Order: sequence, then structure tokens, then C-alpha cells
Amino acid sequence: QMKGLLIKDFSVLTRQMRIFLVMIVVFAMLPSTSINLSYFAVIYAAMMPYTSLAYDERSKWDQLAGTMPYSKKEIVLSKYILGWCFIAATALIALAAGAVASRFYNNTGYALGIALSVCVAVIMMDITLPAMFRIGVERGRMFFTLIMVLLACSAGGLVGSVIDTADAQPLLRLLNLIFPAAVVILTFISIPLSAWLYARRDR
Repeated sequence: QMKGLLIKDFSVLTRQMRIFLVMIVVFAMLPSTSINLSYFAVIYAAMMPYTSLAYDERSKWDQLAGTMPYSKKEIVLSKYILGWCFIAATALIALAAGAVASRFYNNTGYALGIALSVCVAVIMMDITLPAMFRIGVERGRMFFTLIMVLLACSAGGLVGSVIDTADAQPLLRLLNLIFPAAVVILTFISIPLSAWLYARRDR
């Protein structure tokens, strides 16, 4: 059942957002003087679940899902997995591009920057998805779009500035501990919270 939900989401996104997905790939492959773009691409990939939710709302898929053997928890979890897949795919592209670029010029720290970007992207999903499931994407479109863009831009810039700082090693070691721990804790909280809020959305 989970596989069916993911296939549906991937099919809709790849068909409706080809140009947007190509842009993410292009940004992920720019590790040179535009290295912040690769970080931004990884973080921006976390927005795919919101786009999928928006399409579901427009097509009234939620009502159709009620007639199918899908639980609220499965629907919620599928969106998180969708986001993880897009984040991971973008990160792998960025890592590959960074590895190639490092053969031609000094590009140390790109792998750590991508890893931190992955953490930021997942944390961003964990914080915002519960509210999305509660009030819906359409009703909170402008607010959440603004919040997501601001978070993505500021987080991408933060990661880039930290990596480019000469004395960043102590701070990087601290972030290496804080960010993964935050990802685990927030994810374990966010998923059941989203399922609980989604089940009460129409009440």
C-alpha cells in the first residue's frame, strides 16, 4: 500500500513539475563559486511533500483515499518518505558534482556542507509538515510559502557561511552532533503528531 502511494506521488510530481525538478538538479550540480546553490537545492527538495499535498487537495484525493484501504498514518508517512527520497537524491547529485569539482580545484568541506543541508532539510520538514496536515496547503499557501523560502534561503546561506569560515572546525563539530540528534528527535515527534492532526483535520 505504501508503494502505491509513493508511485502516485512520484508520478504526479514528475509529470507536473518537470522544469522545477530540472532546476533542482542543475542547482545541485553547481559546486564551484555557486556552492551555496547546491546546499539550497538539497534544502529546497524538502518542499516536494508540500507540493504533493497541494495537488492532493486540488484533486480532492483525500476524499477518494477514504474509500481505499489507506490509513491516515500511511498517507502521512508516505509524504515524509517522499521528502526523504527527494532530499537523498538531490544530495547524491550534489555529492557527485562536488567530487568531480574537487579534482580541479580546492573544494574541501563540500561533503560536510551537503550533510548539514540534509539535516536542515529534514528538520524543516519535521517542523512544518504537522501544520500542513492540520490546516492544509491551500489555506496556508502564502504563509507557508514565505516561511519555507525564508528558511531554505537562510539555512542554505548559514551552511555555506559556516563551511567557508576559516575557523569553522569547532562550530562544525558542534553542528555535527546537534543536527543529527535534532533530526532523530524531531522526526520521531513529527510523524505521529502529523498523523494525529491529520486524523482530526475534518472534525
